[in-house]
This record gives sequence, C-alpha cells and structure tokens, in this order.
Amino acid sequence: MQGLLPNQTILVTGSAGFIGFHTARRLLDDGQKVIGLDNFNDYYDPRLKEDRNKILETNKNFHLYRGNLEDLSLIKKIFRENKIDKICHLAAQAGVRYSMTNPHAYVRSNIVGFVNLLEEAKNNKVYDFIYASSSSVYGKNDLIPFSEQDNVDQPISLYAATKKSNELIAYTYHHLYGLHCTGLRFFTVYGPYGRPDMALFLFTKAILENRPIDVYNSGKMERDFTYIDDIVEGIISSLAHAYPYEIFNLGNNQAVKLTDFIKCIENNLGKNAQQNMLAMQPGDVAKTFANIDLAKTKLNFRPRVSIEKGISNFIQWYKNYYQINV
Repeated sequence: MQGLLPNQTILVTGSAGFIGFHTARRLLDDGQKVIGLDNFNDYYDPRLKEDRNKILETNKNFHLYRGNLEDLSLIKKIFRENKIDKICHLAAQAGVRYSMTNPHAYVRSNIVGFVNLLEEAKNNKVYDFIYASSSSVYGKNDLIPFSEQDNVDQPISLYAATKKSNELIAYTYHHLYGLHCTGLRFFTVYGPYGRPDMALFLFTKAILENRPIDVYNSGKMERDFTYIDDIVEGIISSLAHAYPYEIFNLGNNQAVKLTDFIKCIENNLGKNAQQNMLAMQPGDVAKTFANIDLAKTKLNFRPRVSIEKGISNFIQWYKNYYQINV
C-alpha cells in the first residue's frame, strides 16, 4: 500500500464545498500539498464557499483553481502545471430535488466532468482516484441496512443516476487502464460549515427565525446522519489505501428518526419548532441505513461522533458564524 506521505500533492475537487473543505483542511494539517478546484456556483450562497476557501488560503501548501469540471482545457492545465500524486474527487452538482428542475447541470458536472478527470488521470499516470458517490444510489432498495452488495439498478432521481454512472465509469477506467478507483457512498453528512440546503441547516435557521420547518412524509423519515469528521477519516483512509477497485458505504451505521433529530435540535436551541407536515417528495426515500462492515474491515472506519454531539457542534458553529446570541 502506498500511504499518504508528507508533501504529496493531492488534487481535491470541490475544495470550497462542505466535504471538500474539511478534507482539504485535514490534508493540509497532515502536511500534504493540496490543489483545489471549485466553481463557487450559486446552488447555495457562495459567501459560505468563499469563507471556507479563505481558511484554506491561509496555508501556503494550498493552491486554488476556479472553474468547472466540464472545462477540459482547465483540467488539462491543472495537470500540466502540477505533479499530482492522488485525486480526491468530491465536486459534484448536489441535491436530489434540484435535479428535477436542472438536469443538465448534473450531466455536465457529474458525468462530463467525471470523465474529464479520469481521462487526465489516465493521461498523466495518476493512478489513485478516490471519488464521492452517494447513498442515493440505493434508490428503491428495501433491504435494510444498505449493503454494497445490494442491487442499485433503480435510482429514483437523476442525481442518484449520475452517481451510479460514476461507479460504472470508474470501473471501466480501472479495468482498461489500471486506475485505482474507490467510490465512497456518503450517508447524510452534517456538521460545521455544512450545506444550507440540508435539513440541519434549514431547521436551525428556521427555528431561530421563528419560522415553520417543512417536515416531509409527515415526519416518518429516518436517516443515517454521519458527522463530517467521521466522513473525513474514511476519505483519508481511502486515499492512503488506494485499493484497485472498491466501493464503500461511509455512514454512522444507525438510522435516526426525523422526529428525534428535530427534538435534538430543539433541545440545543432551547426552542420548539413549528412543524409544517408535508407529503413525501419525488426522489426521496423514507429510510437510509448503512452497513459499514466492509469499510470497518478494509478502511478501519469507525464513526465516533454521536448525533447529539454532532448537532451540538453544528449549532455552536452556526451561532458563532452568524453572530447569533441566544
């Protein structure tokens, strides 16, 4: 195994995104050089992305490129100007519901951009390629908990379909060109500097502003909420191992009821939520729950942060970041 050595150069796409930022910061803290790529799009407030990036920019071993994955000339330029040792591909057009109204954004970023990266990895003999997949690939799967061995041929959103496509394309590049490709199926990642379109952020903001929160499927939802620090540990281990071809679930290994999740937020804020009960949304699933046995065995993946601690950490960050005194 070629591990992570100090002064290796890691390309982190989506470096100003939630997971990309935390991963890049960890790599920098560990002594790696990080080449970041992000387009700072307006899917959510770009100011949060800029603030994440400012933190990374304080490290002399970080260098940022601004632009799109589908811009092949830019991707070629990045590889031409840097001797890259490994690729950590975390950029994507995110969001299940958004894919219903903006399908072309997902095809450009998640498929065209994905192939651009793999092609340049092949052309430049960068063999270690770690990429973000998603628990959404399980789609209509009703086997609980979700296992990497389950059939994932029924995606129920375009976002999920692009992630399943990534896994298939990665296997092809592994088979044809010997690239070491590891796909990571993330399960509902949350924590400080999290995405504003995710439930924890939306609920916290609404409760503090005395606005009702939208609760889908009348609250009969369960999610395998996974804290960002645990996810980053799994990513770093994947980069270090660089298996020939693997797909891993990275989750907390337990399903949390949405009603309990909301109660935990209320307890931390000291305020009750006004709940607007709604039907299930197209593309959503009622329950996610990760079987992480494979990641435990091959990555030594051990999620440690409880939902109570994770929500507390997020709300403390949220109050500090937005200068809220409650």
